[in-house]
Formats: sequence, structure tokens, C-alpha cells
Amino acid sequence: MQHALILDGVTKRFGDFTAVDQLSLQIPKGCIYGFLGQNGAGKTTTIRMVMSIFHPDEGSITVLGKPDAASLKDRLGYLPEEKGLYKKMRTAEIVAYFGKLKGMDSTTANLKARELLTTYGLGEWLDKKCESLSKGMGQKVQLLGTLIHDPELVILDEPFSGLDPVNRDLMRDTILRMKHEGRTVIFSTHVMEQAEQLCDHVMMLHRSKLQFAGPLGEIKQGREFSIQLDYDGDGRVLQQLPGAIRVNDHGKQAEIFLQHGDDPQLALRWLIERITIRRFEYRAPTLHEIFVRTVESANQKLANKASTEGAR
Repeated sequence: MQHALILDGVTKRFGDFTAVDQLSLQIPKGCIYGFLGQNGAGKTTTIRMVMSIFHPDEGSITVLGKPDAASLKDRLGYLPEEKGLYKKMRTAEIVAYFGKLKGMDSTTANLKARELLTTYGLGEWLDKKCESLSKGMGQKVQLLGTLIHDPELVILDEPFSGLDPVNRDLMRDTILRMKHEGRTVIFSTHVMEQAEQLCDHVMMLHRSKLQFAGPLGEIKQGREFSIQLDYDGDGRVLQQLPGAIRVNDHGKQAEIFLQHGDDPQLALRWLIERITIRRFEYRAPTLHEIFVRTVESANQKLANKASTEGAR
């Protein structure tokens, strides 16, 4: 299998703090790959090492078959978490500028910038200064600057952050379109619903360490099934469901874990008598559930280790 990105034993320290600890990954070409983790877990540091903004203290990184992303700038697209534009530049001008930085000739970059902006609903803003754009428009412009040169590998750091529902859908559709065109897309997020909807593969970092990595289906395989439902009514009754050992109630949606061997159909009958069920499924747990339980397990292991070492 060909890989767009390979990390082998990558470690990055800042003084006494280890931001990424012995990370090894293989990311196939042509997939959507999610980097998961809480804020500060090491996602952005990993991305910056991939982009050769930082260099690892240990280990190696191979990007599209090369050891240094700096030599591949015309094949890579990178949207950083700290998004920003030159406020006095005009919209079409700045998108074209990003293209020129990636090796496009001036005429092609100018034409492509105007075409992209028009296609993405910013045709009326082509010659207006970036300072006049809304936050959502500005993020859209920066995304187009990331994509103007048709990169093979696109890396998006928290691309959904701060977007309204319309622009979230646009970002989702853009990511899916890139996959359909054969590109590889890596994006980081701490919102599990986005990753579950989009990703073919995911990995999770917690306190600098890799917790799991692989195809999303394999990550879920072998884990306890749960009832997932949409409902109307008093959600407090969910806690009273016979056989329920854990309930994640989100208001109008819930995820319920039963004791091993309990019949979900009996649970459904019990629930129907007390609340209005709009959707009822029995399936592998959500990525949100896997994420939360992984964090809890990792934190418990660290607490046990600290307790053991303190008792010596």
C-alpha cells in the first residue's frame, strides 16, 4: 500500500515538556484521516512537524515519499489553526498570492483565484479588501488559498472551528470532494461527530501519546454495543432504565449501555411507555463514547502509576 505520510517513532520536546512522544503512523493515500485529541494533546505539534515548521527531536517523517515537506510545497496544502489574512489585500489578490507562493505563474494564479472565489459564492467580493469580509468569508478565502494549486496532500488544523452551519457544510463538502478527486486529506479536531461523519481512518493522541490508530470500522470493532436514540420527553427516565449501566444523555439524543446479555428490545418496550422515541438503534458505540472512555482509561492509568511511584 502506498502511503501519503509515514511517522516513525517521532518525538518532540519543548524544554522539559514532551509534546509528542514516540508517535508512529502510516496514512494511506486517497483517504480522509482524522487527528483526534483534546486541546494540547499534541495534534498541532504533529502537523507542524509534518510541514517542517518544527523538526522532531527523535524519529523520522516521510511525506509523499520525501523526508522534508519543504521540498514539496507545490504538492501540499496547509490550513493552520491560527487563521489570518492580510487585511489590506483584495480577496482575489490574496488567493492568487497563495498560489504564486506554491509555484503557480501569475496569469494562471490570477485566473484560478477568481474562478474559485466565484464558484464558492464570493464573486461579489473579488476586488474588495479582506478587512471587509466576515469571519466565515475570511476562513473560506484562506481555504481557497490552501487549495488553489491542486495539492495532493491537504492538511487542515481544526478546519471547522468558528464556522456557522452553512460554512461547516461547505467545509465538509470540500473535504469529501478532495477525497473523490483522489487527494489525501488530514484534519485535526476535538469534535468527534465531525470525524465520525467524514473519516476513513482516525488516530487519537492524549497527553502526547498515541492511544489508537486505524480504520474507523476497526477502531469500533469488538467494543460493546449501545442503544442510540432520539427522543422527546423527560430524559431523567433514561437513568431508571432496568439494566442500564451507563447513560450519555445529550438532551434530545442519548446513548445507553446495557448490562451484558440484556435484550435491547425489552429496553425499547420500557422506553416507549415513558418517552416518545423518534429513532432507536443498537450498534457499535459512537466515536464520542470511545474518545471519552479512552481519556478516562488513560488518566486512570496515569493516576495509578503516580500512586504506585509515590508509595515507594
